[in-house]
Amino acid sequence: MTALDEVKIGGLGASRRRVEDSRFVRGRGNYTDDIKLPGMLHMEILRSPLAHARITSIDTSKAWEIPGVRLVLTGEMMAQRNLAWMPTLSYDTQAVLATDKVRFQGQEVCVVVADDPYIAKDGCEAIVVEYEPLPPIVSPEQAQAPGAPLIRDDKEGQTDNTCYRWEVGDRESTERAFAEADHVSRLKLHYPRSHPSPIECCGSIADFNPATQKLTVYMTTQAPHIIRAAVALVAELPEHMIRIVSPDIGGGFGNKVPVYPGYVASILCSILLGKPVKWIEDKSGNLSSTGFGRDMYLDSEMALRADGKILAVRLRADTDQGAFFADAQPSKFKIGLLHSAFACYDIPTGHITAQGHYTNKAPGGVAYRCSFRVTEAMYFQERMVAAAAADLGIDQAEFRRINLLRDDQFPHRTAFGFLVDSGQYGKCLRLGLDAIGYDEFRKDQEIARSRGRRLGIGISTMTEPLGAGNSREYDILGIKMFDSAELRVHLTGKAILRTGAKTQGQGHETTWAQIVSHELGIPAADVVVEEGDTDTAPFGMGTYASRSTPVAGAAVSMVARKVRAKARKLAAHLLEVSEEDIEWELGRFFVRSAPDRGATIQECAMAAYSNMPDGMEPGLEFNAYYDPPNLTWPFACYIVTVEVDPETGVWDVLRVVAVDDCGVRINPMVVEGQIMGGLTEAYAVSSMQFQTYDADGNIVGSNYMDYLLPTSWETPGFELHEVVTPCPHHPIGAKGVGECAAVGGPAAYVNAVLDALSDTGVRNIDMPLLPDRVWQAIQDGQDVSGAPPIRSAEEEVTNAYR
Repeated sequence: MTALDEVKIGGLGASRRRVEDSRFVRGRGNYTDDIKLPGMLHMEILRSPLAHARITSIDTSKAWEIPGVRLVLTGEMMAQRNLAWMPTLSYDTQAVLATDKVRFQGQEVCVVVADDPYIAKDGCEAIVVEYEPLPPIVSPEQAQAPGAPLIRDDKEGQTDNTCYRWEVGDRESTERAFAEADHVSRLKLHYPRSHPSPIECCGSIADFNPATQKLTVYMTTQAPHIIRAAVALVAELPEHMIRIVSPDIGGGFGNKVPVYPGYVASILCSILLGKPVKWIEDKSGNLSSTGFGRDMYLDSEMALRADGKILAVRLRADTDQGAFFADAQPSKFKIGLLHSAFACYDIPTGHITAQGHYTNKAPGGVAYRCSFRVTEAMYFQERMVAAAAADLGIDQAEFRRINLLRDDQFPHRTAFGFLVDSGQYGKCLRLGLDAIGYDEFRKDQEIARSRGRRLGIGISTMTEPLGAGNSREYDILGIKMFDSAELRVHLTGKAILRTGAKTQGQGHETTWAQIVSHELGIPAADVVVEEGDTDTAPFGMGTYASRSTPVAGAAVSMVARKVRAKARKLAAHLLEVSEEDIEWELGRFFVRSAPDRGATIQECAMAAYSNMPDGMEPGLEFNAYYDPPNLTWPFACYIVTVEVDPETGVWDVLRVVAVDDCGVRINPMVVEGQIMGGLTEAYAVSSMQFQTYDADGNIVGSNYMDYLLPTSWETPGFELHEVVTPCPHHPIGAKGVGECAAVGGPAAYVNAVLDALSDTGVRNIDMPLLPDRVWQAIQDGQDVSGAPPIRSAEEEVTNAYR
């Protein structure tokens, strides 16, 4: 008997094919809309066509007359049950159905429940709502203007459109550094509103059983236990009588973390009717009303020495939160982890101030494939670094070399208080520059420019804090952000693992089993993974903000070690030696003095049910709740080359090189897929995804003709490289990778285009870098802002004929 080959049994390092795909590629996934319950009714939502308006009357009489309509619910009816408003995950309140006025286009006004969804839609169309239009606000600048209309006049004591103020850093030392600087670089940026756009929209099936008084809700949520807690608070039902089931999810990306009015309305409708009520959102509803990401403005300064050393940074951020502060952020950090900016650079001091603002838009700011506003932090960071290098006339790669943390500086305490514990930043940068052929490209760029062609190269070096969860600092609604795992090894040596996480495409069913295999030597194929049912899964905070591997994955490792510790006692009993004489190698215990005498993990499992020593409790199963001691800090270097057509503003990506250090890789194939997906999302937001608002508060981008998703035709190819620096505190040394490319990638694309325009005087073009914006910048030699409001279609037509 010898140790097992870990790769062969599907442990760490094995590019094991995804278990989930077996059902997905056959069309056998089980999504919320696939679930059909006896007597199930269907709910549709009537949404507001206006961004800001007083509701003067609602006439539902025609809807009630339609055969098959079972219920028409208004905000006033919900108010009678104290359900017209609900708490948000950011300690604000949000209207479930509007009562006094509507505050964004697409807001929920009424719901209709009918025998089928088509009758319910007819019922919505039969409702007559009279509105008194009010002036809309579509940007923080308008929200702060003197005399701006008060959006949240429902909130007692609210006198302006500010929903939070926050600051971090050392103001005095930062001011001293700026006073001593040889040069100050300044840049104003807008990270535009983006939408996660999951393939599957939001939806729920609420099933209240009047006989048992138990509520079961099947729904598209990334955080089932948090939703259960929120439903208990809103619906005033005891938590143990609520079951949340999150089946297969067709993508989440942060969009399916918040509590949405449709969930609450379907629950009330089921309680009132005593029947299951299904609500499935359509694409326009998802794009116009559910959780957005980004929409942040930055006014930044960087204090610099003449030799390129960064002395300090000063940032002022303004976020557009929409009509309600409804995104999920850790309670202490109203602007998320924006202060993770510059964590990979050796910067002595800095200061950040931030404000959030109510506007007449759908609630925004979700952690869209990022760890709570880290995407904005890394984009602003890398755009500032590129601009500062250009201002000083220092090559962008050299500027980074000067300021990146050296290997001997870890662990490093940042200017904003984070502890960055490990990394090889210089090595990643060198590998990326060598792979792209940086020096040769610079020579080719000069030759091309002399011939009228515009080539550009952009770099983004970033580190992202992952695994928000140490209970000293991180909670949501007061619940600490730990996570959990429960492992049960059956007597035959097969196992079932349940966690408090919830996969939406990350591959948990595949990779969690690989961690168990690594710790116990049980073949990964013998481990079944279950998630998403609050009646069976241990309490956890769900999956978002790259918490999977850093927190839930660590919990899996720790619970497997608990199992192994008990199995060691069983092995000692079977081998008739003391526990101190037992050694472990993958898959088996053996006697130190007689290596040939051993017991496999499967034999120990059988003994746990049939031959345990006196005084030992039978069975081989444990729970583990993991509270991480620190965040994990993956690092990446992304380098992009482009060519810009000066006649049209069209830009093409020539090459994309990615160097990722995500610590120990559980499944290299899954890691590579995550990186490629993130780089694709980064390309999309930098080049084509246009979601904004006109002066009347009308959303531009509520369909996929206006809000573009890249297909395989547009998506560039990616060249992937790796560096491995194990995380010193994670049980298996993993850091996480699911969001890094989406977080760090956008700046690389934008920096490349602006590098191609470096001789024009243009320092910034706000994303997306649409061809007309790039062309305008080339023609005018000036920066181009993409901040709303844009001109309405009527204004465009009028201007065209002037």
